[in-house]
Amino acid sequence: MEGLAWLAAAIAIAFLVLIVWSVARKGASELNLDLLTKGPAVTFLSTAKVGLANAFAGTIVIVGLAIAMALPVGILVAVYLNEFAPASIRNGVSLALDVLNGVPAIVIGIFVYGLFVLGHGQSGLAGSFALACLMLPLVARSTMEVLALVPNSLREAGLGLGIPQWRTTLSIVLPQTIGGIVTGTVLAVARVAGETAPLLFTSSIVGTQTSWNPRHALQSIPVAIFELSESPDPADHARAWAAALVLILFILFASLGGRWLATRSRTRMLSR
Repeated sequence: MEGLAWLAAAIAIAFLVLIVWSVARKGASELNLDLLTKGPAVTFLSTAKVGLANAFAGTIVIVGLAIAMALPVGILVAVYLNEFAPASIRNGVSLALDVLNGVPAIVIGIFVYGLFVLGHGQSGLAGSFALACLMLPLVARSTMEVLALVPNSLREAGLGLGIPQWRTTLSIVLPQTIGGIVTGTVLAVARVAGETAPLLFTSSIVGTQTSWNPRHALQSIPVAIFELSESPDPADHARAWAAALVLILFILFASLGGRWLATRSRTRMLSR
């Protein structure tokens, strides 16, 4: 059984290596500074160097706003459920978070399209809200798990000194979970950074100019990859592979950073 476990792990790693190697082999030729700093071609006859600067800028704005929306709400929900809510409310909301976590991304995109886009037009804010809906259950559930690891003796010590429960939670419990909260946020960002379906409905009708205004529709890396892959030009295919490689590297480093923070947070908790 131990040998079968090692074999299964080797197969999983082999698939990851194969994917990364294939993407790197096909996109390495276009992986340069121009890809990050130049915009796409304005016309088909343009001979200037092109890149995907608008997609990288749009992704930074959309994902950044999604973090700003999902992080405080997710943390507050987790703190309330774990520290203050009665069991009936905790169980009901936890089930709702689990169901939301399992909703397909395309369904979230259609929901946000009907809520914000229909009659108003696409925008980066709508795309950010769609990604925030996907991030919220991940942030909330990961924060709840970390809060559950904090020893009750710390809470009892604070309450024994006459400190109110809200102050005990704010000053004693939450500082113990910073690493876990950051870990959950990083993993949630890695989860939504490559989502295409919600952004197709909310922020995909864009021009070639690099924009940082979230009130307008913004290009993103996943949507740019989808559009370039449908182009008949082999150079566009190479740029799509290069953008995919950048996205994979971002998710890889984000995941490694999240695991490092989780290990560090767990070690600090055990040492205390």
